[in-house]
Amino acid sequence: MRSMWKGHIRFSMVTIPIRLYNAVDSGRTISFNQLHREDNGRVGYDKKCKSCGEALKTSDIVKGYEFGPDEYVIVESEDFEKVKLKSTKVIEIEGFVDLEEIDPSLFETPYFVGPDGDVADKVYALLRGALKETGRIAVGRVVTRDREDVVLIGSQGDGLILYKLRYPQFIRDINAVPGLPEIEVEKKELELAKSLVDSMATSLDDLDLNDRYHDAVKEMLQAKIDGKEVVTAAEEVKPVVDIMTALRESIEQAKAEKKPMKKAAGAKKAKKAKKVA
Repeated sequence: MRSMWKGHIRFSMVTIPIRLYNAVDSGRTISFNQLHREDNGRVGYDKKCKSCGEALKTSDIVKGYEFGPDEYVIVESEDFEKVKLKSTKVIEIEGFVDLEEIDPSLFETPYFVGPDGDVADKVYALLRGALKETGRIAVGRVVTRDREDVVLIGSQGDGLILYKLRYPQFIRDINAVPGLPEIEVEKKELELAKSLVDSMATSLDDLDLNDRYHDAVKEMLQAKIDGKEVVTAAEEVKPVVDIMTALRESIEQAKAEKKPMKKAAGAKKAKKAKKVA
């Protein structure tokens, strides 16, 4: 695994040399090319002006900020130079918070954090252990590519993981979603719903979280490569039932699926016979 950034984590007087690694395997992503249907030629990207239709070179293009309908202020490269933040290669930790305080909608990009050399091992292990024991997560800031990002650092397995965060002011208010119900649910229905949740309680490790669409696309592509017909499974139509019946039937189904398998009676008798002998 190749590192994509190296620097330091710093909190108070403690400094840890680290390297960052992409946690997401982008090589597994299926990508497509745009082709001309007539001759399978690759389609290029033409930069054309929407006003006059003229094809443009890179030097003909500038950035514009729209401050009113069809009114723009032009921003040149030197304007961005004036607001650049200097990269220090240091992740400054500002504090440690409980993970429950972090709104999940703020999480953006994950990276694995590894120690940079033997000199980092001891203090890296100490930070990892302290985060794991306290159940807290570090909040800090780092400047990369001329901009500042807020990051979280937490323990994961035998290592540390870093998440870039979205800034809270860019997250919309959930209450702005249209049509959120304001009705009160009946107590009996709520109790049944809670029972269903309890009966389906499990561990994340026990769930199948593989990308089934990704696998289906791979199978479809392989079928086309092999000249086979692509077959789609028929969608099962389930009858509509009232909410109370659906909850009760769901609870019974969940309980049935959780029942442990019984040992065969013949196996027990054979075991007893062996002991007697």
